[in-house]
Amino acid sequence: METLRKYGLFVLALTLVFALAACTTTEGGTTPEPDDDQGSGDEVDASGEKVLVLNNVTEPTSLDPPQGFDSYSYHVLNNLMEGLTRLGPDHDPQEATAESWDVSEDGRTYTFHIREDAKWSNGEPVTAHDFEYAWKRLADPETASPAGFLTYLIEGAEAYNTGEGSADDMQVTALDDQQLEVTLTSPQSYFLSVISNPAFFPVHKDTVKADENWANSADTFVSNGPFHISDWDHNNELRMVRSDHYWDADTVKLEEVVWQMVDDPNTAYQLYQTGDLHVVGDTLGIPADMSEQLFEAGEVDTFDRSGVYFYRFNLEMEPFHNENIRKAFALAVDSEAIVEHVTKQGEKPAKGFVAYGFNDPAGGDFRDNGGDLIKYDPEQAKALLEQGMEEEGYDTLPEITLAYNTSDSHRRIAEVLKEMYSEHLGVDVTLTNQEWNVFLEAQRNLELQFSRSSFLADFADPINYLESFITGSSMNRTGWSNAEYDDLIAQAKQEADDVRRYDLMHQAEELLFDEMPLFPIYFYNQAVLQADGVSGIVSHPVGYMELKWADVQ
Repeated sequence: METLRKYGLFVLALTLVFALAACTTTEGGTTPEPDDDQGSGDEVDASGEKVLVLNNVTEPTSLDPPQGFDSYSYHVLNNLMEGLTRLGPDHDPQEATAESWDVSEDGRTYTFHIREDAKWSNGEPVTAHDFEYAWKRLADPETASPAGFLTYLIEGAEAYNTGEGSADDMQVTALDDQQLEVTLTSPQSYFLSVISNPAFFPVHKDTVKADENWANSADTFVSNGPFHISDWDHNNELRMVRSDHYWDADTVKLEEVVWQMVDDPNTAYQLYQTGDLHVVGDTLGIPADMSEQLFEAGEVDTFDRSGVYFYRFNLEMEPFHNENIRKAFALAVDSEAIVEHVTKQGEKPAKGFVAYGFNDPAGGDFRDNGGDLIKYDPEQAKALLEQGMEEEGYDTLPEITLAYNTSDSHRRIAEVLKEMYSEHLGVDVTLTNQEWNVFLEAQRNLELQFSRSSFLADFADPINYLESFITGSSMNRTGWSNAEYDDLIAQAKQEADDVRRYDLMHQAEELLFDEMPLFPIYFYNQAVLQADGVSGIVSHPVGYMELKWADVQ
């Protein structure tokens, strides 16, 4: 309890600083308080048109489907484009650009039937050839997509992606304009969910071939979903309007969606109060200094979100090549204190990497069955640090730099970690921040010694979490490699018996924590404030938003 009180006071001091800073952006110099008619949305659009204004937090990394592999890109991309399947309001895959499909008796071969009325935003038909081209482009090693590994359940895709095969070896074939045949390496129940992911969206081949920067401008972007881009003021605002060419345009109620890019939760909250944003929260969260009051007032809606906030060690940089030093830095962090006093969004502290929400075929939930794989223990952390330093011959540790992408919430957590390391390990940690795209590139290139991360599930299966840390994965970003771990994941991906498959994944997760190339802080949820009159927004636990059924009065 003493630790909780101490960090509570520390965070309270931070909160007061942030609140005072936020006051300078509000007319009259005071931070608005919540009231009965806050966030009515009446001021967003006075024309009577159905215009929804949302916050994307920052510029999308890319709207080219194989490259935009993060939530900042997914929210926008998922409403501009559409795959063979789309997740419905119940979060299960349903027919989309494909109106139906057939499955072979062995469960490995799918034949998808493309709708004849599926159209691109330029009016041309969407064909099976577009999907064959897009999926092979996703796996193409020259594309260097961070999502390329998602294709590995398709026969021949892994060999192609790793340079050991060719595009012709990848078993995705357009039989004609309306039929796409796909053969899997083994029958997998989650395949239809996987291909609803934005990475599997089709692209307009002629457009891509003609202009490598096609996805960077409203003038050149060609889409096949419910909306298309009408205007894009980079790093400020993106507008999209309902597409008349979309096969299900009659279902789409919104005429326009405006995506603002506001990376400060206090500023976003103020815009919500004045009616200039319809929804706040989601990826950014609601202001921590207001959260208790807003939760108690019943203003906050929470939704499941399958994801984990965590920190990566770079094993190619000292001192984190040493396992005991990694474990020391992991066990010195009190995730429960961070959730209670820093983030304050109702999250669950993470004691493993795979989040709650996956029904284990053996009974119960995967996370409950996997148990707690990490425990806050500052005394053991200190002992492990001393042991690791002795193993490496260190009298003093090399300088430790913790990096995070620029965000008020990331900074708050990093500052608390710095305080914990000072108290429990006697280590002074330097903090540094970078703009998102710069940070992401540096992390991918293993240029960061110790950095914050997040993982939002791309499809509803624990393998999606765990396959991120196989050797050579673009999602690994730690330099960690373990042949036994790789083998367990490979076995799980080939195993048709779900009971056995889940057991293999439990073994893999235990091994991940035995060597600790990372440590988790909390499992995500979605805490949002939504204006009166807004309805039908579907936020999937796998991390992207559906506006196809949304409305605003």
